[in-house]
Amino acid sequence: MKKLLLPFVLLLLLIISACGNSNESQGNEAKDKKSDTVTYESENGPIEVPADPKRVVVLASFVGNVLALDTNVVGVDSWSKDNPRFKDQLKDAEVVTEDDLEKIIELNPDLIIGLSTTKNIDKLQEIAPTVTYTYGKVDYLTQHLEIGKALNKEKETQAWIDEFKADAKVAGEDIKAKIGEDATVSVIENFDKQLYVFGDNWARGTEILYQEMKLKMPEKVKEMALKDGYYAISPEVLSEYAGDYVIFSKNTDGDTSFQETDTYKNIPAVKNKQLFEANAKEFYFNDPISLEYQLDFFKEKFLQQ
Repeated sequence: MKKLLLPFVLLLLLIISACGNSNESQGNEAKDKKSDTVTYESENGPIEVPADPKRVVVLASFVGNVLALDTNVVGVDSWSKDNPRFKDQLKDAEVVTEDDLEKIIELNPDLIIGLSTTKNIDKLQEIAPTVTYTYGKVDYLTQHLEIGKALNKEKETQAWIDEFKADAKVAGEDIKAKIGEDATVSVIENFDKQLYVFGDNWARGTEILYQEMKLKMPEKVKEMALKDGYYAISPEVLSEYAGDYVIFSKNTDGDTSFQETDTYKNIPAVKNKQLFEANAKEFYFNDPISLEYQLDFFKEKFLQQ
């Protein structure tokens, strides 16, 4: 009797073992599949995003944030594509808008990043996980940290932020020691036939100058541009908004004829060679790539380093 039962016992053990191995295998597969994504707590709630995104489409001014975290970008806005700072990393990226749905599908993205005002968000979500941000809802460094979280690179993002703030603080102390604690700095830009002055949070290096370095803003600029971030002026009143030092974010393809006028030439910052021209296309943004370039620019111009 025992000899008859033995084959059945062995068969039962084999079946149990096989089922166990199968369940373990399925469990490992499920675990591996789950590890391919992480949950990002976006401003609109939790969203499953790739743990290591390989093909990102960015429909906003956050391209430099993504590139700075060594993440491949396959689709970008036209302004980012024109930035000389991004040229090499974006040589193969396609220019797209939120309306180019078929083109975005062809790019086969695994993550899409845009603004809360981006059109066709519901359709974009069908193509790939889509994360959106409200522009200006958080400060520029918190914004970078949020993008770092969305890309599953929070640790390296925070490390960069800490180092950047420390570098900017030291540079600011050196600059104030040279130009004086009470010296004022203004940031202007020409676009088409209009001039603008900027507050402390509208890129163009303003975050570095005013937030990190604590340099002083002219009272007129503070009055008109600080709240909204920018203020349109005519060339005739530029002298009222020009600080002791002026950063001119210059669009060479825009109207620069005002620079030939006596009004412009008689501005103290111009006469004293304390107006520093920068390429506007390199100054538009406040991502890490742009910020590091802007910080080096300020060190060079203010300190002749």
